[in-house]
Amino acid sequence: MALPKIPDYPLPTAEDLPRPRAPFALETGRAALLVHDMQRYFCAAYGEDAFSREGSTIAAAAANIARLLEVARAAGVPVFYTAQKGNQFRPDRGLQADLWGPGMSATPEHEEIIPALAPAEGDITLVKHRYSAFQRSNLETLMRARGRDQLIVTGIYAHIGCLATAAEAFQRDIEPFFVADALADFSREKQDTALAWVAGCSGVPMVTDAVLGKLESAAG
Repeated sequence: MALPKIPDYPLPTAEDLPRPRAPFALETGRAALLVHDMQRYFCAAYGEDAFSREGSTIAAAAANIARLLEVARAAGVPVFYTAQKGNQFRPDRGLQADLWGPGMSATPEHEEIIPALAPAEGDITLVKHRYSAFQRSNLETLMRARGRDQLIVTGIYAHIGCLATAAEAFQRDIEPFFVADALADFSREKQDTALAWVAGCSGVPMVTDAVLGKLESAAG
């Protein structure tokens, strides 16, 4: 029930993106950025040397998230993080315990966001309870209070929590943008499956450069 050991694979490029069914167009003044579950516990599945070895999938995704964070903050785009708590009681963890076991421990080695993506002053970190970032959180309320109805989704894992968040965003009338090369997953096959589902049912897959092109004009 533990997380698998994840081998490296190349992240999708713009040429790999499925055509979206939705006509949504990203607008800086409507967007918020989500960094989903980039905690040391989840990133450890990519190996102890994941942020130092050449060709690392998670390092490449994290580098793109860092680029998005820099520009989003400069452009005044609200930044949200999700992070699970360790040592969850079974009633709080729910059915996730049946699939993934007890989860992380309440230690910095598990709970911390990786240093390269540490939250900055003004960013908001939400406690994660279920796959979707919207479940048992006030993410939608915080977005609406800031006039935001678009969500840029980054982080891990693409086919689990990131996909669930994009699906629930759509059901809450929030337009999701799924940043293919700022996401990582168990495999390229699973990531491609997530991208295809989002494109067909809920949102718009993009790559980091395309998102930056939209945000940088507002950042000056």
